[in-house]
Amino acid sequence: MRSYPRNSPEAAARILSLAALSDGHLSRVEIDTIAGIGACEQLGLSRERMEEVLHGFCEDLLEAERMSWAEVCRLDAKTLGQLMAEVDDPALRRKLLSLCVAVVEADQLIADGEALVLLAAAEHWGLHELPVPLEREAAH
Repeated sequence: MRSYPRNSPEAAARILSLAALSDGHLSRVEIDTIAGIGACEQLGLSRERMEEVLHGFCEDLLEAERMSWAEVCRLDAKTLGQLMAEVDDPALRRKLLSLCVAVVEADQLIADGEALVLLAAAEHWGLHELPVPLEREAAH
């Protein structure tokens, strides 16, 4: 899996991509939410660069795991920790977690994989005071 400089817009964008993909697919409402909340601008990326990071992340997942897409979206704890460790700026962590929550809640269904990513971010970053949705419904 490629790495990005610590606290870079790309490192943050990859975590946002993980949140969007963690239910096993990227929906139109999630894409629209990323655009609608100005996530690219908030992270300091062009929309094109965000798409490149998302595409690269998908490639890395598929190449590293060699599994079905649904299995790929469930990262092991070590890899998840490595991705979260690339963002250590407290302000960026809070902003990124809020963006991830908005994207995950966009379809009004929080799948198990999405809840795991949000809870992992809150745990790794020590941000338990932020409103991370804990109720989730089974994904269909």
